[in-house]
Amino acid sequence: MVTVDEVWDALAEIPDPEIPVISLVDLGVVKGVEVENGTVRVDFTPTFMGCPALEVMRSAMEEKISALGAVADVTARLDDSWSTDDITAEGREKLRVAGFAPPTPRPATGTIDLVQLQRGFRCPYCSSTSTRLENLFGPTPCRSIRYCEDCRQPFEQFKTI
Repeated sequence: MVTVDEVWDALAEIPDPEIPVISLVDLGVVKGVEVENGTVRVDFTPTFMGCPALEVMRSAMEEKISALGAVADVTARLDDSWSTDDITAEGREKLRVAGFAPPTPRPATGTIDLVQLQRGFRCPYCSSTSTRLENLFGPTPCRSIRYCEDCRQPFEQFKTI
C-alpha cells in the first residue's frame, strides 16, 4: 500500500512544464495528498487561470501515482488561487541558480504596485541590486524582464502574485 510520503516524494520528481529546474511540489501547486483504499487524491492549483500546462501537470501526476501502483484521482482546484508565496525555499534557490530572480514575499497589505515592481531586484548572476525593469511583460504572465547594470545580463524576474 502506498503512503502519503511516497506520493509526495514521487510528485516532487515532476518538473514544471515551463521551468523544468523546479518541481511541481517546490512550485507550490500541489495543495494536498490523501491516500485511501488504494486511491490517491491530489488537489493542485494552476499558477494562473487558463494555464496551458494544466493537463500536462495532471497527466504527469497521474502517471507517477499509477507507477506507485495506486489509482489516481487528480483534481485541479480552480476555487483557490496560487501565490508566489507558495514556492518553497528550495524552489526559490533552484530558480536563482537557473538564472531567474525569485519573487519577493507579498507585502502584509497584499497589494503590489508598479513602484514595487520597478525597484532594484538582486541579479541572479552577480547578486547586484543595481538592476532595472526592462519590460513588465515577460515570456509568461508571471514574469518580467530585468537588466543588471553591473554584469550587464538580462534576466527574468518572477512577479510577486
